[in-house]
Amino acid sequence: MTFVVTENCIKCKYTDCVEVCPVDCFHEGPNFLVIDPEECIDCTLCEPECPAEAIFAEDDLPAGQEHFIQLNADLAKDWPVITEQKDPLPDAQDWDGKPGKLGELIR
Repeated sequence: MTFVVTENCIKCKYTDCVEVCPVDCFHEGPNFLVIDPEECIDCTLCEPECPAEAIFAEDDLPAGQEHFIQLNADLAKDWPVITEQKDPLPDAQDWDGKPGKLGELIR
């Protein structure tokens, strides 16, 4: 089992989770973070740190978010590792909680 970043991270990109990750499994894209399933050690530290509540254990994904398992794995191969907390995107609060953001994902 691994942890997965889901849709609510898109256009928010809070990085509080990155600070607590002991294995540097987060990768950063333009407006989204992903977890590399090959690096994640299932430590559970990142999940409670996410202000957008966008991180879930693979077995606990909300309905309709299952495709994010493969999306995290695929994008982690192309995006650089992020190891330090940064400011969220400028309009993160406006996007937090909005449904249907997958079309906003910048790869």
